[in-house]
Amino acid sequence: MMDANQVAELRRFVEKLKSNPFLAFFKEYLRSLGAQVPKIEKTEIDYEDMAETKPNFSPKHDDDDDDVMESDVELDNSDVIEPELNPILLVLSLSLFSCESVLLKVKKPNAAIRDANEALQFNPDSAKGYKSRGMARAMLGQWEEAAVDLHVASKLDYDEEIGTILKKVEPNAKRIEEHRRKYQRLRKEKELQRAERERQQQQEAQEREAQAALKDGQVISIHSTSELEAKKKAAKKASRLLILYFTATWCGPCRYMSPLYSNLATQHPRVVFLKVDIDEANDVAASWNISSVPTFCFIRDGKEVDKVVGADKGSLEQKIAQHSTSK
Repeated sequence: MMDANQVAELRRFVEKLKSNPFLAFFKEYLRSLGAQVPKIEKTEIDYEDMAETKPNFSPKHDDDDDDVMESDVELDNSDVIEPELNPILLVLSLSLFSCESVLLKVKKPNAAIRDANEALQFNPDSAKGYKSRGMARAMLGQWEEAAVDLHVASKLDYDEEIGTILKKVEPNAKRIEEHRRKYQRLRKEKELQRAERERQQQQEAQEREAQAALKDGQVISIHSTSELEAKKKAAKKASRLLILYFTATWCGPCRYMSPLYSNLATQHPRVVFLKVDIDEANDVAASWNISSVPTFCFIRDGKEVDKVVGADKGSLEQKIAQHSTSK
């Protein structure tokens, strides 16, 4: 009695007899045994497109990644063959009802893969199907796919032939995986470098914009807390000393100090000179606890480092000279 698997393989074999006109020798053999084989009309051979190419491992990458790739991965392709491009002459064995093993022996790996796929559709747990497909893929240099199939076959039904083939396949599959990881790592490093360059360019652009807003050699009037904070941040980014001058229109000493303050701004273009009218921007004056004018606050890196209260021209000039060169 034949089991279900043998019956299925016999059915596949018979279907191939029907579809392949090159099997006349086998039909003659059947007739010699007394079998009646009907004659079939000659039909035009359906040439299948079997121009499958042997894969050369080369990860896809953009033009920007050309400098990332050092060389192609070195593989042992000594046993790899070219895929068959001509119609297949199938030599089958009735005793085994196995197409794949014979196709491998006559070096028809594409056909063997096709037949193994058909067998695995019928029986997904066929160790023989995975083994045949893995061996065929190894013949074509499809190392990673071959390793997967052979490992599955080994788990289902291990034999020494699978182990021998894996010794050839696994080193190549590992080299491909290592090469892929190396490429991914180099690409990641390049992406990080690109991101860092973009960050630096953005920072430099912000610094240029901030410096342009500081108006070298001029006194800048401040009208709100938000405006003051923006200038403080700009001065901090530019590593500049900032002087905050609190004044009032009704203040006599302020009228004396204001021209001097403007002249000092011209003399020290790398120092940021700000002016706040405490009546116009009373919220700014309140946040700095200004109780008298004129008051000059010296700010470095966003923090107050010194102060001059009153119309003290000498102290103001001394403090500017001191703090403008302290960093």
